[in-house]
Amino acid sequence: MKIYLAEDQKMLNSALAMLLDLEDDFEVVGTSLDGQDALNGILRTRPDVAILDIEMPKMTGLEIADALNQKGIDIKIVILTTFSRKNYFKEAMENHVNAYLLKDSPSDSLVDSIRAVLNGEVVIDPKLISDAFSDNKSPLTEREIEILQALKSDPSTKDLAKKFFLSEGTIRNYISNILSKTGTKSRLEALNMAERNGWI
Repeated sequence: MKIYLAEDQKMLNSALAMLLDLEDDFEVVGTSLDGQDALNGILRTRPDVAILDIEMPKMTGLEIADALNQKGIDIKIVILTTFSRKNYFKEAMENHVNAYLLKDSPSDSLVDSIRAVLNGEVVIDPKLISDAFSDNKSPLTEREIEILQALKSDPSTKDLAKKFFLSEGTIRNYISNILSKTGTKSRLEALNMAERNGWI
C-alpha cells in the first residue's frame, strides 16, 4: 500500500516515515513539510493513504482533505493532531476523514489504524471524541480571547495597545486577567491552554 506523509516537524516526519517503511506491505511514496507541497505530492503520486498533520504551513491537513474531496480523489485520509479542539473534530467529520488520531498515540496504534482504514473502517481516538462532546466552556471574555489570539504573533504590549486602540496599562490588565483565569504563568502557557481546550 502506498502512503504519503505530511508533517511539518522534520524529526517526527523522518521518524514516522522510517517506522512505516518497516512494514512489509507499506511503501512511503513521498513526504512533505508543508500543506501545499503535500497536496501537490499526493496528486502526483496518488497514494492509497495520506497521513496529514492537522496544523502545517500553507495548508492544514483539513484543507488538504477538503481539496481532495472537492477533486473526487479516492484516498484514505488519516489526520494527526496534538490538540483536541472541537472545531477541528467537526471539520474532520465534515471532510469524511477515515482516521483522526492524537500524535502521542503509540506507534503500533498508527500502523493498526492505517490497516483498519484500508479495510473500510473509521478510526477516531476515544479522547478526541470525549473532548469534542465535553462542556469545556472558556472562562475568557470575547475581548480577552481576541487579545490572546493576537499573542500568536508574539507582539509587544505596545503593539497590542495600538492594535486594539487601548492604553498599554489596559492591555497589561487584560493579560493579567487572562493568566489569572487560566491559571498560567506566561502568555505562551495561556495561549497553549486556550488552543488545547478549543477556546481559540
